[in-house]
Amino acid sequence: MRLLITGIIVFLILFYFYLIWPRLSRKRQIRPFLHTMFAHRGYHCIEKGIPENSIPSFRAAISHGYGIELDVHLTSDGKLVVFHDDDLSRICGRPETIESLPLKELQSCRLQNTNETIPLFTDVLSLVGGQVPLLIELKIPKSSLGICEKTWEILKNYNGPYMVQSFNTLGIWWFRRHVPHVLRGQLSSNLTADHLPEPWILTFVVKHLLGNVLGRPDFISYKLADLPMFEVWFLKHILHLPVAVWTLRTPDALKKWKNGIMICRYSRKRTLTINFVKNVNIP
Repeated sequence: MRLLITGIIVFLILFYFYLIWPRLSRKRQIRPFLHTMFAHRGYHCIEKGIPENSIPSFRAAISHGYGIELDVHLTSDGKLVVFHDDDLSRICGRPETIESLPLKELQSCRLQNTNETIPLFTDVLSLVGGQVPLLIELKIPKSSLGICEKTWEILKNYNGPYMVQSFNTLGIWWFRRHVPHVLRGQLSSNLTADHLPEPWILTFVVKHLLGNVLGRPDFISYKLADLPMFEVWFLKHILHLPVAVWTLRTPDALKKWKNGIMICRYSRKRTLTINFVKNVNIP
């Protein structure tokens, strides 16, 4: 009986590590992204009339040499737009979701009471033109993966450096299955504490990176405030997997990160830093 119990425990431990195991064969390809500071939703500052995920915010990021983190949604008529939230209420003062409206109606909305409109993903790519690296978050409602195919249709003709990431593990799985050469990352945080509408078991799986068995990500992107997490520590410290952290909101926070405070246990040698620059002065 003791031998049986020991065997079960060993099996469960090995199975657990099998679930969280990433892809480790793309470290050379991801190396150019290391030490890159990404402007989260662009280099935005609403006090200066530059809303998040807008053309001016991306132009400002390019001029300062920052990489760009952005979010893409699929509209009701199959167009890819750059927008963070699932609905328009916070940014545009309307209750509808992005997926429920066509492009023409979405582009009539104004971002944060400015004259800026919701940009097309293709327009952002034309603006960036490979000048800085991109970190593209796929906003995937439920299990609809049409956005993955649409994103790849556009990205396959883009020559600049980029990586994709998503909270939805199925999106990462789609890229693993259909375009495995694209660098992909699993986004996560302490989702079980956020009272999300998704089933608790799904948020638990994503929080603890158990879905890596499907997506086999090349990097992990985790909310800094929710660290440390054993899974992140193991992937980072033992397997030397690149880890992105979000978000650093001020120069002081960035200085603390560079000095190893808060997550000093993770070697900076292989860490991607996503810097939220909205509170930093923009000339």
